Amino acid sequence: MKLLRGRIKIIDWYIISKYLGTFLYTLTLFVVIIIIFDLSEKLDDFLKANLTFWQVVSLYYAGSIPFYVNMLSPLINFIAVIFFTAKMADQTEIVPILSGGVSFNRFLAPYFASAFIIFAANLAANLYILPYTNQLKNSFENTYVKTNASVNKRDIHMKLDDKTYIYMDYFNNATKVGTKFSLDNFKGDTLTKKLVAEEIRWDSLKRNWKLSNYSIRYVNGLKETFVNGTGKTKDTVLDMRPNDFSAFDNIYENLSNKELSEKIRKEKIRGTGIMNDLLFEQYKRYFHPLSAFVLTLIGVALSSRKVRGGVGLPLGIGILLSFAYIVFNQFAKMFSLKGGAPPLFAVIAPTLIFGLLGLYLLKKAPK
Repeated sequence: MKLLRGRIKIIDWYIISKYLGTFLYTLTLFVVIIIIFDLSEKLDDFLKANLTFWQVVSLYYAGSIPFYVNMLSPLINFIAVIFFTAKMADQTEIVPILSGGVSFNRFLAPYFASAFIIFAANLAANLYILPYTNQLKNSFENTYVKTNASVNKRDIHMKLDDKTYIYMDYFNNATKVGTKFSLDNFKGDTLTKKLVAEEIRWDSLKRNWKLSNYSIRYVNGLKETFVNGTGKTKDTVLDMRPNDFSAFDNIYENLSNKELSEKIRKEKIRGTGIMNDLLFEQYKRYFHPLSAFVLTLIGVALSSRKVRGGVGLPLGIGILLSFAYIVFNQFAKMFSLKGGAPPLFAVIAPTLIFGLLGLYLLKKAPK
């Protein structure tokens, strides 16, 4: 603490308090506005499902508020920096600081200290909080809001390991039941076992699969053994879970880091075509919080000059650039998920490009 007191001056505390105070106030205001609009849009769905006030709060808004905070954080961060920095410039507070011998880089130090706090909070939320709150939000939406969305996934082909392949005609995510299931075991290029079942059902209590009306054919060279399970059921353990066949796009947001890494490892074997989605979600959790530094740099460089007309012009430019950043992120995501662009590049490209813009604006900023 003595070391911090010696290095952090009164002006540093002033800027940090202004930065974080404006950020938290603006973020709270935006979240309240979004909740009001969201509630008005989904109120009919809540009433149709006969949900109580506590159910809506605990099952939906407990998960959606952290999601909104994380989504709005870059936008609010940028607006907050531009607003209070432009106000400082308009009130001629920045000129005396720089005229007193403080370099512009030193002037940026409290800004980046505040940005680091926001970065650390966003990173911790991405890794340890959002995967669990997203489970509440997405589970609620999939159950009560997206009632017209299809819960079936059709024509499923999957490789479970080096020798096991499965197929299902379709899988119902609501009942956890699949139809026309088949499993093939190979030794090299030779088929050794073929299992066919009319129905496969997930048993949530036993944590295994139950086959109905099945038959098994064992192949050993020219010899074959047939097991007829017509009218019977059979429990079996397979390296797959119902969420492997989810028909909803938001399923990957619900995975913890450990589950996400495990799913990526399995996807390398299975090759079901969702690798880009998984990698994008993983990289996003680590790299998106870096926007706090980039947008802070752009905001300070853009609004530290005193201009005629007060804070209106810098704030307008800031809002335009922040929306451009968000739109750029969405385009990069679509290029990765639908266009085949490398997920790592899609995640870091917006931050990298806007970081270069920030360095250019810093060079042009009044010193």
